[in-house]
Amino acid sequence: MIYQKIFKHLLIIISCALILYSCENSGDARKIPPNAKDRVKKNIEEGRGFRLGSLGGNKKVGDFDFASSNELWRASLDSLDFMPLALANYSGGILVTDWYNDGSSENESIKISVRFLSNEIRSDSLAIKVFYKKCSINENCVVTDRSDSLSLQLSKKILTQAALYKEENKSKKKRKYVNSQLEND
Repeated sequence: MIYQKIFKHLLIIISCALILYSCENSGDARKIPPNAKDRVKKNIEEGRGFRLGSLGGNKKVGDFDFASSNELWRASLDSLDFMPLALANYSGGILVTDWYNDGSSENESIKISVRFLSNEIRSDSLAIKVFYKKCSINENCVVTDRSDSLSLQLSKKILTQAALYKEENKSKKKRKYVNSQLEND
């Protein structure tokens, strides 16, 4: 019985101490925006908060779960958009197309895999493999890895497009920053 009273009093003291401690770090009211949405935005920008995303079902059409701002990823998807994709795994860093035949040769198909080794726009950030499948009339198929000039051309195209996307993103961010500064003045 006595232990229950001591525990109860101790719990009350600890609770009061935590409440008082949390009030101590409330901050300067002049620096905290009065609007809740502005406070949330400011906290997230400063790295002091997080969003639970679409748990409440408020996800808008056009919001993506993957990093659409990754220039290499976007450029790779755009460069391979004429081919059907068999696998596109952003978190795993791999794109694999399905077998593709442009109609020029009935018994030959091509398949491309792109592995992302880094997010930086450099020539060693991508590992591209090109596979050819040649089938005879009897459906005997031979698959060969011919990652030669086509993989180099594709790599060059992806890196060029990624560099363009990066410059485009920089100019958008710069315009956004200038606009926000003009709004604050």
